[in-house]
Amino acid sequence: MRFKRILLKLSGESLMGEQGYGIDVNRLNDYARQIKEIHDLGVQISIVIGGGNIFRGLSGAGKGFDRVKGDQMGMCATVINSLALSSALGAVGCKSRVLTAIRMEPIGEFYTKWKAIEAMENGEVVICSAGTGNPYFTTDTGSSLRGIEIEADVMLKGTRVDGVYTADPEKDPTATKFNDITYSEVLSRGLKVMDLTAICMCQDNNLPIYVFNMDVIGNLKKVIDGENIGTLVHK
Repeated sequence: MRFKRILLKLSGESLMGEQGYGIDVNRLNDYARQIKEIHDLGVQISIVIGGGNIFRGLSGAGKGFDRVKGDQMGMCATVINSLALSSALGAVGCKSRVLTAIRMEPIGEFYTKWKAIEAMENGEVVICSAGTGNPYFTTDTGSSLRGIEIEADVMLKGTRVDGVYTADPEKDPTATKFNDITYSEVLSRGLKVMDLTAICMCQDNNLPIYVFNMDVIGNLKKVIDGENIGTLVHK
């Protein structure tokens, strides 16, 4: 097995599926089954999921929302997605626990590193919600922070594309894919892997990032099995 403990970053937008908004139950259930598949192999899993399918603080700020309130709304959106994923995991027989960066009992328990690690070691999937609990930080940064804290072997960034490209492959047909790339090259080329704060945190703490297409069923297990289907970002 390639990785023993992972931080899985999921995109809120991907949860929309074909709907264009909200939560597509079919996509949610596909994710739950893929996560259970690797959990059954003995992988310890923490998950951070975005909230862009419900509300994105930064775009809200552009429409007149106060940035701090907008970001707080975005944090609440991630909690909604986390509860949905927890419910879907329960339906396929996979125990999970929702931890929140803001006190929100009884919706979720307040996050601590030790609570997260203890739950993973007891065989639960841990879903870390509400970002870092602070405005001006994205869920990318929240993922980096949680991945470093829980001492994950890698951050698996599940997206709609199958890796990191020289340009946006959805807009530029000449874009070519990297099999692996360094953090510093991502930064110098200005590639949109994650936001700058998240990349710098991973670089400073040597947390590798593996970018792959989570929307293809079976890909998550392929990553764990060591198949080269995405892009590794490393030192």
